[in-house]
Amino acid sequence: MVQRFDVGPRLSEMAVHNGVCYLAGQVAADGSADITGQTQQVLGAIDALLARAGTSKRNLLRVEIFITDLADFPAMNAVWEAWLPEGCAPPRATVKAQLARPEWKVEMVVTAAL
Repeated sequence: MVQRFDVGPRLSEMAVHNGVCYLAGQVAADGSADITGQTQQVLGAIDALLARAGTSKRNLLRVEIFITDLADFPAMNAVWEAWLPEGCAPPRATVKAQLARPEWKVEMVVTAAL
């Protein structure tokens, strides 16, 4: 059985199936923030969704990061590394991308074990 959370006409924010939690791309609620602020917002949203599913960042299986400006890569990584528990770094990819809204600087897609 697939359990979906925050289902809309286009997407669900999260789906859980067979012990795995899949998150939709998470972006900052406040697009006026710099890369540090946006990354903090995104990671906070990820924490909240994972908690709703009954898991946490300690169980990340894979993370895909989309960033609009590679000059922001070091600042984004600084926030990421401060957030991530030691010894829990998942497989990860970071790609320069044009995001759906021009104010968004970073988007993250997460898969985690329950």
